[in-house]
Amino acid sequence: MFDFLNISFIDILDILLVAVLIYEVYKLIRGTQAMSIFIAIILLYAARAIFDALKMSLITNIMDAVLGVGLIALIVIFQPEIRRFLIRIGSEVFAARKKGGGRLRKFFGKYTPAAQISPAALDEITSACWRMSESKTGALIVFKHSSNLDAVVETGDRIDAAIHRRLLENIFFKNSPLHDGAVVMTSESIVAARCTLPISEKQDINPRYGMRHRAAVGITETTDAEAVVVSEETGEISYVKDGEIRPLSSITELRIALENSYK
Repeated sequence: MFDFLNISFIDILDILLVAVLIYEVYKLIRGTQAMSIFIAIILLYAARAIFDALKMSLITNIMDAVLGVGLIALIVIFQPEIRRFLIRIGSEVFAARKKGGGRLRKFFGKYTPAAQISPAALDEITSACWRMSESKTGALIVFKHSSNLDAVVETGDRIDAAIHRRLLENIFFKNSPLHDGAVVMTSESIVAARCTLPISEKQDINPRYGMRHRAAVGITETTDAEAVVVSEETGEISYVKDGEIRPLSSITELRIALENSYK
């Protein structure tokens, strides 16, 4: 009955790859203003396929010309999303290498994972966040992993200091000249303060979250960094990873999140 359908394994693989690509693009732009543009593009390509099947050559040629020229415009429009997509691919490669993927390790060479965070550093960070939460002191801390954050660090003031709760509290004290911005940290030191982060364009972020949370979403959706936000209005502590905000109910949750982050 279906003898006319000559579908090979390569055809099935091709369809699956296109489906995965579309799904990944959808995940990247979900909740952003680019979503409506993405839907319009899909509809245009579907319409073009229908016109071609109906042998409507004139309108098909016109749409080919429009879609062909529009490719350059799409690259410009979706530049942030394309950047996030490429960063995500790179981050997943680094993650695979960190876990010891055999072929990737052979291809890319030896991988040196980031130093694990020490119990003493965890104590200092969690203690500082807890005290700032109690006093409703707004804070934004970014934890660097494999992604290069030099461009972010350059927007602030270099510190390169040991991790200490009093230093973190003093940085985010409302009268401190360094409090307005983000602190960038590694597992071993406080790298910089008063750093400017990219603001997320996602439209589905809860309205109760302010600019600190949007900045945390922005840096974590474009790099593999993670962030901790202390709300100035409520004192609530949130952990942000891969552009998703997770409110924490206790300081123990924060400690566990940081421990898992550097494993």
